[in-house]
Amino acid sequence: MSDVTNDRDAGRTPRRWNPLARAARCGETLHAWRTRRHGHAPPAHDTGGAPPPSEPAAVESVLWRMRTTVRDEPGALAALCTALAERRVDILNLQTHPLGAHTVDEFLLRVPAGTDLAGAVAAGGGTDTWAERADAHDLVDGPTRMLGLAARAATDAAELPLVLRQLLGRCTIRSHPAAVIGGGDAVPPAGVLEDTVIRLPDPEGGVLTVERPYLPFTPTEFARARALVELDARLGPRMPRGRDVLTLPEGRRVSVRRADTADLDAARAMHERCSAETLRRRYHGPVGDATRYLDHLLSPRFGRTLAAQTASGDIVALGHLLWDGDETEVALIVEDTWQRRGIGAELLSRLVDMAVEAGCAHVYAVTQASNTGMVAAMRGLGLPLDYQVEEGTLVVTARLTPVPSHSAPEAGERVARH
Repeated sequence: MSDVTNDRDAGRTPRRWNPLARAARCGETLHAWRTRRHGHAPPAHDTGGAPPPSEPAAVESVLWRMRTTVRDEPGALAALCTALAERRVDILNLQTHPLGAHTVDEFLLRVPAGTDLAGAVAAGGGTDTWAERADAHDLVDGPTRMLGLAARAATDAAELPLVLRQLLGRCTIRSHPAAVIGGGDAVPPAGVLEDTVIRLPDPEGGVLTVERPYLPFTPTEFARARALVELDARLGPRMPRGRDVLTLPEGRRVSVRRADTADLDAARAMHERCSAETLRRRYHGPVGDATRYLDHLLSPRFGRTLAAQTASGDIVALGHLLWDGDETEVALIVEDTWQRRGIGAELLSRLVDMAVEAGCAHVYAVTQASNTGMVAAMRGLGLPLDYQVEEGTLVVTARLTPVPSHSAPEAGERVARH
């Protein structure tokens, strides 16, 4: 603050001048003048004036996941990033995978539509480049994503193949039971990485094989996959234990719950009560072979199983969602005296909901053309269906979309959850 003397008012007491207050009063005066001047004025283009300049049109962009190899030397990654920046490519995430003299760099990119991404990467020194479209789910950072996958695996043993697929991208995962693994095919406890194939000891016995022919695995990806399998082994068998109660048209109730190999005896007893025709429609082969499949079908390593159970503890229906490599199969069997009451349709609806939640693009059912009950249940899903018939065998494929869970069929009603 300073003292200023007004020469025209000589002899008067000097006034103190506060420059901040003066600026505030000037601002208020200017604001009031603009309000009076423009508060009720028409837009400029209505008075013959030039229209206001338009905002530049937003450039459409696309999310891409990209992996490329650069030399492990100072400035190599900077050159690549500079080449991307010159084409207005936004780097949202970056992970590096050291490989001796080279480094595999994995990017999540927002790319202006029409950009020659491959050309930009080549100009920046990238080689062996691979890219695919990404979506909003890929925006989660790496550590958060790994923790989420670990939480899924910890909740349910049937999740391991799914979380491995989420971790490693499009790949085929198979579990080879110990009974079919010879001594030469066994893998060491630390597992084996062979370019596009990962082999790890299955916690349930045997070997887990992961194949990704279009893109070699890096040692970092191998270590992450091994950590998830080791977590699964430490936690042991586990399965969500919730159950729903389904009221049938005649008033009787059955509970619907997850099942596993602990239900093997009850499932075999159900098979013994089923007719030969019911078993033949389900297993498409000799009736005597039906029961020997149950140990495989009930294992969480190969998928998820739902059971319908009476109050007395009898299992009267089984529904399976099976991880068949990179495909997903659904299968049903309902005891004869419990058929045509909506139980099969209810199990199928829930299995499809599980497949949608797991991110499956489609599910398929293998049955016979004469099995009108299974065909009707698939049609009742309200999803687009493809049919293929060969020598009496019918394959019905449902294309899945991320829609809300299906409501219960009219034949039954969910009344409680325990």
